[in-house]
Amino acid sequence: MEALVQKVTHIWVAGGWTMIPLLGVSLYIYGLGASMLTYFNRRGFRRLSEKQWRTWVIDPSKSEGEVGEIIRYTQDEVKSEDEIHNRFSEIIGSKLPVINRQISVLNVMVNVAPLLGLLGTVLGMLATFSAISQGGGTKTIDAISAGISEALITTEMGLLIALPGFVLAAMVKRKRDEYEGFLASLESYTVLQFKNRSELPDDDDDAQTVTEPMMDGGSGLNPATT
Repeated sequence: MEALVQKVTHIWVAGGWTMIPLLGVSLYIYGLGASMLTYFNRRGFRRLSEKQWRTWVIDPSKSEGEVGEIIRYTQDEVKSEDEIHNRFSEIIGSKLPVINRQISVLNVMVNVAPLLGLLGTVLGMLATFSAISQGGGTKTIDAISAGISEALITTEMGLLIALPGFVLAAMVKRKRDEYEGFLASLESYTVLQFKNRSELPDDDDDAQTVTEPMMDGGSGLNPATT
């Protein structure tokens, strides 16, 4: 274990000062990515089957959790389809823009990592050429070796940070798309159920239709035929 710590320390020191911002970028990337994955995993829609949330849309009183709150909010005292669309737009507008900004920041930081590695490469090569220009000797060889190490280590570190970061960013974006798709499906089914309820005949109209033929003498027969 001690040998591993010494090796890591040696690599860290050999990478030069650009290892410090690389460390900060890596912590930010994986910290933000982990928090966003946790956020999506805690959303209730991932644990619901389509049958279950459709049942909740039909009967909002049975709904539970965050999805239940969305269902009840988008159906409570609505009087038109436009009102349903407006309420879903409010929900999407309160959630997705924040997620999109975080994904944009995550993508930027992932792209920054290899650029920082490239910066370290340039600085390492400059140190190498500077050592070569000083002439021969043991110190010169050590300086050249240090410059080459800095050039290679920072490039390697930048790529090691960026490659998994691209995968992480893709995972976060996929979960964001799943969440947006769920809200779109929920909105479509909510509108469909609202249309079905609106097309059902009113009970008072049915009762009036039944009693109208009974108004004349209570027999339901046309007086002209008696």
